[in-house]
Amino acid sequence: MSERDVLESLRENARYSTADIARMTDLEEGEVEAVIEELEAAGVVRGYQVVVDWDKLEDERVRAEVELNVRLDRETGYGDIAERLVQFPQVTALRLVSGDYDFDMEVEGDSIREVSQFISEKVAPVPEITQTVTHYVMTSYKENGIELGDGEEDDRLSYSP
Repeated sequence: MSERDVLESLRENARYSTADIARMTDLEEGEVEAVIEELEAAGVVRGYQVVVDWDKLEDERVRAEVELNVRLDRETGYGDIAERLVQFPQVTALRLVSGDYDFDMEVEGDSIREVSQFISEKVAPVPEITQTVTHYVMTSYKENGIELGDGEEDDRLSYSP
């Protein structure tokens, strides 16, 4: 019985029924139910979410990727800073990363002003944060492994001189 196979099926489409997953993984439906229950109880599966193509809606939704640099001291570690930042509902993802900055934070709001104010008034003043660099998401082509857009071919005319 492969937990990974069940997880991959759920990641592909969390709305698959246990019967669907059983057919795809060659497990019994009861086995699939048990695996899912165990994964949820162990905290491996933390929730089920929909992937939204915000460009298809009329309501504006602004998303930004924010690079954060921090300065640690003897009393404060990365986990302490992360614990404070994840409490904000505007923060949709926070990751400690390697490279030129320390944290990669995803933020959402109803307007550029809202996102900018959140970063300048709530994030930047955190004493350990030494720098923020904000990148506004202009268009998403893929989210959580799902391709976005209308799926149609490029309708631009080709040009040959």
